[in-house]
Amino acid sequence: MSKGVIFDMDGVIVLTEQAHWLAWQSAAQRLGAKLEYKTFLSCFGRVNADCIRIMFGDHIDPAESLRIADEKEHAFREIIRTNVPLAPGLLPLLRNLAAANARLAVGSSAPPENVALVLDSGGIRQSFQAVVDGSQVKRGKPAPDVFLQAAALLALEPPRCAVIEDAPAGIQAAKAAGMLAIGVATTHQAHELTAAGADVVFPTLADVPLSRLVGV
Repeated sequence: MSKGVIFDMDGVIVLTEQAHWLAWQSAAQRLGAKLEYKTFLSCFGRVNADCIRIMFGDHIDPAESLRIADEKEHAFREIIRTNVPLAPGLLPLLRNLAAANARLAVGSSAPPENVALVLDSGGIRQSFQAVVDGSQVKRGKPAPDVFLQAAALLALEPPRCAVIEDAPAGIQAAKAAGMLAIGVATTHQAHELTAAGADVVFPTLADVPLSRLVGV
C-alpha cells in the first residue's frame, strides 16, 4: 500500500468553491462577460491560464490573462483571509497519517500566494513535508507534473503515493502519474470522478479511511 499521500488543496484541504465562484464572477463582471456555473466547475483543478481560456475564450492575450488571474486571486484571498475553510475531517486525518509515518504533500494548481495563505493561516503547514503549487510546473492538471514533482520531493516512487482529489482533471493527473486516485465528491459528483478514472470515491474527506491511504 502507498505510504505517501498527496492532497489537492481547493475542494480537498479547504472547501473554497463559493469563494472562487465569487472571485471569478467579479472578474467576469469587469470583462463584461457572463460566466456559467457549469463552466466554472469544469475548471476546478486547472491552472488559471487554462481557466481563463475556457471561461472567456482564446482571444485574451497572455498579458491580459495574467492581469485577470492576479485580480481574481487577490479577490479570492480577501474572501478567505480571516476564515480559512478547512475541510471537516482534515485535522484528524493529518494526525492519523502522521502517526502512521506517512509522508504528506500538497499538490495544487493554485498560485503560491493562495497555497501559503491556506497552509499558514490554516495552521497546517507543519503537517506537510512537501508543497507543490501551480507556479512550480510547466503543465497543469490533467498533466501529471504537479504530482510527480510532489512524489520526487517526498523521495517516493509514484506507485507508493495516493492522491486525494475532488476534480476530474486532478483524478486524470493522478492516474497519469501512476498513483492511486482517491476522489472526494465535494465539488463534482461521484460518477464524474469515477468516469475520470478514480480508483475509489468517498462523499467527503471525513469519509476517507486511513487504511485506504496507507494500509494500516
